[in-house]
Order: sequence, then C-alpha cells, then structure tokens
Amino acid sequence: MSLEAHVTLHGLDAPSVGRDRIQLLEAVAREGSITAGARAVGITYKAAWDALDAMANLFGQPLLLKRAGGKAGGGATLTGTGLRLIDAFHRMEAEMARVLRALEPELAGTDVTPLDLMAGLLMKTSARNALRGVVTNIISDEVSADVSVEVSPGIIVHALVTAGSLRDLGLVAGRRVVVLIKASFVMIASGDCTTRISAQNKISGRVSRCETSATSAEVSLDIGGGKSLVAAITAQGARDLGLKPGTSACAIFDASYVILAID
Repeated sequence: MSLEAHVTLHGLDAPSVGRDRIQLLEAVAREGSITAGARAVGITYKAAWDALDAMANLFGQPLLLKRAGGKAGGGATLTGTGLRLIDAFHRMEAEMARVLRALEPELAGTDVTPLDLMAGLLMKTSARNALRGVVTNIISDEVSADVSVEVSPGIIVHALVTAGSLRDLGLVAGRRVVVLIKASFVMIASGDCTTRISAQNKISGRVSRCETSATSAEVSLDIGGGKSLVAAITAQGARDLGLKPGTSACAIFDASYVILAID
C-alpha cells in the first residue's frame, strides 16, 4: 500500500491551512496573479483572496507581493516567507510519509493502519463518541448528502452533511472517516431496535456500563466489533428503562447530529 501524509496547520482563531491552500499559493506564484492562480485550482477569485488572507493571518506576515493593475496589468509574486513556507510544508509531508511507512511493518496483521495510529494518538475532540469506519454509500443532491459509514461489521451510521462538506472532505465510497457524536445526542430505548421513530440511526447492543448520579446517567452500549456508543441521559430515564450491564438496548440518534472527520 502506498502511504501519503497530508499536513494541516492550525493557529489560534485562524482557519486551518492544508495542502489545497498551499497548492493555491503555488498556482498564484506560477501563474503570476491571484486571478489566474484561482482559475488554475478551480476556485473563485473571492475564495482565493479569503484563503490567502487566512494564510497571512495564520503566519503573521505576508506571503505574496501584489502589484496593482496598470498598463502591464496587475500581478503577484511570492515573498521569501512564502517560498520557504511551501518548501517546509512539502518537506513536512514527506517526513511524515516516511514515518508512516516505517510504522507499517510493526502493525502488520493488526488491522490497524499507521494512519489509524496517528489519528488515534493525535486527535482530540469533545465528542464522547469517536468511531472509525469506512464510507459504504452516498446519496446526494445539490444541497445535502446522506453518507453511510460502516463502523463495525454490519453496523452502519448515517450522517447528513452538506454538499459543500461532501466535496471539501473528498468523501467517496471506501474512504476511511471518523464518526463523531456527542453523548447528549444519543437516546436509549430498552430492548431491540423495533421502536418506530423518525431518527435514521437505530443501533442495537448490550449495556456494558451504566453510571448514575443523582440527576444524570452515562450509559455505554456494546455494539460489537470492539466498538461502543455512549449516551448521556437522565438518572430517572436509566431507572425507568431498567438499564444495567447485560441488558439489551437501542441507541437512537438523528443523522444530522453526526459529524464526519478525515485524517
């Protein structure tokens, strides 16, 4: 398998910068203007300006030297910082790819890829549920898309995302993603998932843990394949449902509550 690392740079209160924006920077330098660079990477002039401003905000200094239009027309060239940024970014991706390739033999036979390992160690999220899976199907229109993700053998989670997010994340069948769901968005019903309800996600399992306080309860549901879903419900709700380790239950949550993330 050919491994490739994609780096994304983040800063406080600044949009992230990834390969797509570095490619824009390269295109502007190659074409000699923001307009031509935007056209080369397939985005609008405004989107290019927004992306270039975001990069300048992140790094705290200009990456382009712009000249106003005139008889010879306007244009743009990279500053020394811009040139060094592009070089450093590509070197960083190459070094990460080398590390990932070195890790691959160590994980042989574990069904864990180097990318899984890196994401599992580095990703931090407030969502209680973070399940790695594979996109199996996508139904989309001009506005939104229903993305099916298999998180465990035979267990499918549906996510409703915008058409823009579908394009930005590059979601296609076979793409590995991380499913994020806040525990407070997960409802629990007793027994199997025969309950008639409009929520698209209804996943059967067995309670593996139920911790209660005076007012609240955290229920962990084993859904198979070493995966679990956690729900934050009221203590009274847990008592009414008779939830305890070993009992059958159903996790219910709407597709619009599911967030998809990629490595």
